[in-house]
Amino acid sequence: MLNSILSKSLVLNGKLRFASYYGDHMVLQKSPERAVLWGYGPEGAQVTVSLSGLFKQQASPVTVANGIWQVTLDPVAAGGPYNVTAKVQNDSATLTDVLFGDIWMCGGQSNMWFNMTQIFNATQELSVVAKYPYVRPFMVALKTSDIELMDLIEVEIPWSVPTASVVEEFSAVCWLFGRYMYETLKYPIGLVESCWGGTPVEVWSSSRALKQCQEVPVVDGPKENSILWNSMIHPLLNMTIKGALWYQGEANAEYNQDKYNCSFPAMIDDWRMAFHQGSGGQTAPDFPFGFVQLSTYIKSSKDDGFPNIRWHQTADFGFVPNLRMKKTFMAVALDLPDATSPYGTIHPRDKQDVAYRLTLGARAVAYEEENVPFLGPFPKEIASTQEYVNITYDQAVSVTSSKDVFEVCCSDIWAPCGPKSLWLQTPIVEWDLTTIQVSAAVCQSSEVAAVRYAWRDWPCEFKACPIYSASRILPAPPFIINHSSWKGGVWKSY
Repeated sequence: MLNSILSKSLVLNGKLRFASYYGDHMVLQKSPERAVLWGYGPEGAQVTVSLSGLFKQQASPVTVANGIWQVTLDPVAAGGPYNVTAKVQNDSATLTDVLFGDIWMCGGQSNMWFNMTQIFNATQELSVVAKYPYVRPFMVALKTSDIELMDLIEVEIPWSVPTASVVEEFSAVCWLFGRYMYETLKYPIGLVESCWGGTPVEVWSSSRALKQCQEVPVVDGPKENSILWNSMIHPLLNMTIKGALWYQGEANAEYNQDKYNCSFPAMIDDWRMAFHQGSGGQTAPDFPFGFVQLSTYIKSSKDDGFPNIRWHQTADFGFVPNLRMKKTFMAVALDLPDATSPYGTIHPRDKQDVAYRLTLGARAVAYEEENVPFLGPFPKEIASTQEYVNITYDQAVSVTSSKDVFEVCCSDIWAPCGPKSLWLQTPIVEWDLTTIQVSAAVCQSSEVAAVRYAWRDWPCEFKACPIYSASRILPAPPFIINHSSWKGGVWKSY
């Protein structure tokens, strides 16, 4: 109730101003999309919004209704700075040093929250922040709400020209992604951080999205459904954005794990629909969505939580984009463990490689840049006999020997094997440019019914998994493939 009163008080005081997430030094979405501006004003007043700078623009006047005004600018090319001014008869409000570029939302839980002071080489990374004045951070404050809010309750970091003191508290994955993308794009990048440690996907999902997966409502406590969607995502829907980044899933390894293959894709679909509608059709209805596949937690764990979530993050395809998760991209991170992280092993400090792998996906998927490899090797064909299993990948592979990273499930009846089935470790026997052969001898007289790769919490040491792309830049993602139900490739048995 308090939150709804708070939102109403913002509307009813009648003073002309912009909504909470518009400010000096901000980035607005560049052309071909059109930026949306909104705010508060005296009821019935006519508000005129104008742009001054390299180019001038004046929007048609709009009338304040229920205390709110909203304007959609004509498209503006990347660059700046501009001043944006809203005027009523006896009052005005101006935003200064406004740039036009691409806006990326950054959401999730603690590994997205993980800030720049906590990463490897933090001092060096922060020392170069000021060299990127056109990468602008903004951070939403951690607040909850039982109802969908129109505006943010509080801003943690207002739009800022980056300095070490500002960026040190900002998401490392988000900042580094923006910095790396700027080095490619050479135009402004706006970064909007809205995340909270320890949170499951359900708190970031609307009730609409949760209904798609038959989620049982949780009505109190930190896992209350939609509690952060309401306060930290819904208020941002009017903003035109380029895309979103996401690093979350650890909490769901222990909470509604079996629903994540539905709840995560459903959340993406719902965000896309809501941002598209909220921006009056300016944010693309299929805006690019990048995410980090879970890294590692407990070194010798036999628990299937992290492996299952990694698989569910891809809607059980093993890779993205796919038929269920179009225009998405994924940074594989299971080869970036950090056994000595002072923040706990669940929080690896190497966020540079995570961000770099995300930029490869963004360049290929979001910006449609040609000849940018962003997918690690994935099987396209499996051939099995009673002596061996040949796994042929969709690209050239770099292989190091392993006795245990592959496992097979044996059966006489081709029954599907799941994580709880009996899996037997089997060694890599030999390999060539695209094919790996593992032994099937452990199945003795029965057949290999399924094969899986890197299906454990902590499958390898730092950048030392057995299979990478030929360049050794992109690790192969984990997979579990059944002979009887594989739709992504061909399994031949002899």
